[in-house]
Amino acid sequence: MASLPCFADAPLGLLDHGPGELRDRHCHDRAFVAVVLEGGYQEAGDEGRWNVRPGDALIHHAYESHLDRFEAKGARVLVLSLPAELATTTALRGRVSDPDGLVRLAERDGCAASAHFADLFVAAAPTVLDWPDMLADDLRRLDPFALSDWAEEKGVRAETLSRGFRSAYGCTPKSYRAGVRARAAFAAARMGDESFVEIAHRLHFTDQAHMTHAVAGLTGATPGWWRRRQMDTRQR
Repeated sequence: MASLPCFADAPLGLLDHGPGELRDRHCHDRAFVAVVLEGGYQEAGDEGRWNVRPGDALIHHAYESHLDRFEAKGARVLVLSLPAELATTTALRGRVSDPDGLVRLAERDGCAASAHFADLFVAAAPTVLDWPDMLADDLRRLDPFALSDWAEEKGVRAETLSRGFRSAYGCTPKSYRAGVRARAAFAAARMGDESFVEIAHRLHFTDQAHMTHAVAGLTGATPGWWRRRQMDTRQR
């Protein structure tokens, strides 16, 4: 039996990150939001790369991976559960007008703080910091293309492409694309009635078995298991 994925914790409440701390690329199996209270950091993950400061907030969906590079003075972050009304949002970065008020509320009632976050959150426009972000954006579109062709078109030296992308995102472009594809298959298996064969074909997997292996490797369960669980939830 294959070993289950190893997921990183995202404990709710206040977290203090040390000066210059680096959290290598890791995956969370639960959705949450992170509100920056002090300091700042750069996060680079499955949905993009951002530099965040006090008042900024990042939304993380389940099974997303990212790395974090904290500034010289570190950072203090409030972690809350993701409000249900934001579970399907495509806005992943934004701001909140009263982070200190959220902290006070979270000390009394974490659920109420999560709900209040949904009221305060104002989405921010996506940002592009450099060519690795352009490549990540194109990889997330899931349209097949040769990395060598992309490098030539953008004027990036082929020998620099993988090294530069890994430096920014903590993984190779090939691995990044595989993760995006696996998460897309996971979402399709849970939320729709499309056949697994059709999903595998649409997302450019070799076959259904390849897709099943990718989803199980990401989440620890097969697409069939996730679909049955979703159907059970709907029937309740």
